[in-house]
Amino acid sequence: MRLLVTGGAGFIGANFVHLTVAERPDVEITVLDALTYAGNRASLAPVADKIDFVEGDIADKDLVDDLVQKTDLVVHFAAESHNDNSLANPWPFVHTNVIGTTTLLQAVREYDVRYHHISTDEVYGDLELDDPARFTESTPYNPSSPYSSTKASSDLLVRAWARSFGVRATISNCSNNYGPYQHVEKFIPRQITNILSGLRPKLYGAGQNVRDWIHVDDHNSAVWTIIDKGALGETYLIGADGEKNNREVLETILEETGQAADAFDFVTDRPGHDLRYAIDSTKLRTELGWTPQYVDFRSGLKATVDWYRDNENWWRPQKDATESGYARTESVLS
Repeated sequence: MRLLVTGGAGFIGANFVHLTVAERPDVEITVLDALTYAGNRASLAPVADKIDFVEGDIADKDLVDDLVQKTDLVVHFAAESHNDNSLANPWPFVHTNVIGTTTLLQAVREYDVRYHHISTDEVYGDLELDDPARFTESTPYNPSSPYSSTKASSDLLVRAWARSFGVRATISNCSNNYGPYQHVEKFIPRQITNILSGLRPKLYGAGQNVRDWIHVDDHNSAVWTIIDKGALGETYLIGADGEKNNREVLETILEETGQAADAFDFVTDRPGHDLRYAIDSTKLRTELGWTPQYVDFRSGLKATVDWYRDNENWWRPQKDATESGYARTESVLS
């Protein structure tokens, strides 16, 4: 199989490449990544001699056409994905998530290439903190930020191309990921690297916002399960029953790093901050037989803390620029 992974130098995409190299040696992998600030070539260093890497934009039609026509399967991870950044400047999100996805869909349509689309549970909006419901494949879309609205748009484009043009596509919407190689702008690695840098972590609002956490390896094993067994045209939700509020997550990180559980500061909440995400992955588990391996969130989080402690050379170059960017964004939003 010839595989094209877009965004393969990003967090989830890089881990997908690592997993594929380790478990599917017969797959020939090409990574397409624009190497914007969130893409890091160093994330692929351990497998660099086993893949082909192309630096480029998924909205570049000529480049995408050239790569797709040599491919049997496209797995589309590439996305602008940070809510705070989307509030400060929505345009990169429209370019990558909408125009880039359309460019890929036109290419897989022309060359009849199997396509899997990676998306997020944030397209569904949020749930009340005391609501027992979870998102399912039939939950109406209700995005609340430029990021989630452009991801919702990309999902709808995939559905339209599958229905109107017969594109052989599947979609997965996943809950919040954590694990190695995640950019330090994201919640868990930002807290970890702040502590390791001697900085006090910050927590939006009261820290009661709930996220449904899943280890990145479980996400990627589910993606391969969908590729192997999923029905074309279908959407599958990926989750590991990992609901925790942000304060609980931060307190656990503080404990795992030997800090007091209250060694953090509250800061003003961001606009439109979703209250709660929760995934019902029954369809994926019952129809395709997938189960997560990291069922204990604390053990997965401990392993993640250990990874960042052991790989400062990977994250340290990003840290100062990220914190400066946060300072500018918080100034705009305040």
